[in-house]
Amino acid sequence: MHRDLDIGGVLLSPFVAYAGIAFAIMVVLRTIFTRFPLARYVANPPLAEAGLFVCLLALVVALS
Repeated sequence: MHRDLDIGGVLLSPFVAYAGIAFAIMVVLRTIFTRFPLARYVANPPLAEAGLFVCLLALVVALS
């Protein structure tokens, strides 16, 4: 997906779609991670989630 997205006459960068895909994956992973107490293994869980989102975003961009 290397073309701009046209939503109501507004052109959006493909990066917006990549961020949406990464966010959707992150929502699924977050529901899985809430079933297991993985937050006790990191010092700052929100920072760990942000880092995971950045890694997912980089993976989505690299694979597209």
